[in-house]
Amino acid sequence: MKASPVIALTPGEPAGIGPDVCVLFAKRPPPGRFVFIADPAVLHSRAKALGLPFETAEWAGQTQDGLYLLPIATKAPVVPGRLDKANAVYVLETLKRAVTGCLNGEFDALVTGPAHKGNINDAGFAFTGHTEYLAALAGHVTPVMMLAAGNLRVVLATTHLALADVPRAITRERLTTVLKILHRDLKEKFGIAQPRIRVCGLNPHAGEGGHLGREEIEVIEPVIKALAAKGMKLEGPVAADTAFLPESLKHTDAVLAMYHDQGLPVIKHHDFAHAVNITLGLPFIRTSVDHGTALELAGTGKADPSSLYAALELAIKLTKKK
Repeated sequence: MKASPVIALTPGEPAGIGPDVCVLFAKRPPPGRFVFIADPAVLHSRAKALGLPFETAEWAGQTQDGLYLLPIATKAPVVPGRLDKANAVYVLETLKRAVTGCLNGEFDALVTGPAHKGNINDAGFAFTGHTEYLAALAGHVTPVMMLAAGNLRVVLATTHLALADVPRAITRERLTTVLKILHRDLKEKFGIAQPRIRVCGLNPHAGEGGHLGREEIEVIEPVIKALAAKGMKLEGPVAADTAFLPESLKHTDAVLAMYHDQGLPVIKHHDFAHAVNITLGLPFIRTSVDHGTALELAGTGKADPSSLYAALELAIKLTKKK
């Protein structure tokens, strides 16, 4: 009988709710092999604070289902809700170990808890987000951020950029690359034979024929036409304020938004508790919770593990399509 997939799990910022949701998940794990890459003291301390049991075995390549732990020590004592710049290194070390395991075949997928970008940057490390950092660790591939909740999939042409920088980042080359990666991964990772992709415009009303901006005419439309001529099923550029109407989404497998806050508010409103972040373009499967560190909830018992369950379930599902 084939062994279950091995899913590596990094809890993220140790002072946030990442450890909480890991402990809560451990109460009712689905079938599989789950490896927490974390400081054991942090997880056990958080379990004690929540009044929950937390039992794992040390990871040594076991073939039986269960919860395992690959220990990496924090650099400073962890107090729930209180950031410490010294532990930024710890967060990055857990990610590096996880990526190494994914690349060498030790792990079948990676699921990440929430990191605190500000704390990592304050510690002196350039870190715009998991998406970009994992791509650099994987060999400077082009990462594409997707958020999914049920059958709604929203993808970003640009990720963590200041709004003033977005127009310059949306080039024909960038859009072409993103759409090719999206099309490929919808086929290979999600099993969609003929992906149907809706492409948003950048400007209000998709530029209003050039009266509200020319990015649609000069960049987005030419890319859509060129790729459609090669067989992709693309629609757009569509005005973002109508791109997510339920009736039209019935015939869409993914919506490509031009920037972070054009697409993410929609999916978080749609189903925040069960939304999952997926990084396309990586040579391994990576999903993540779609919430932040929520420092004020750490250790209180009020954290909701629903997004972690959804991220793990999707990771397992995607491993079966490999």
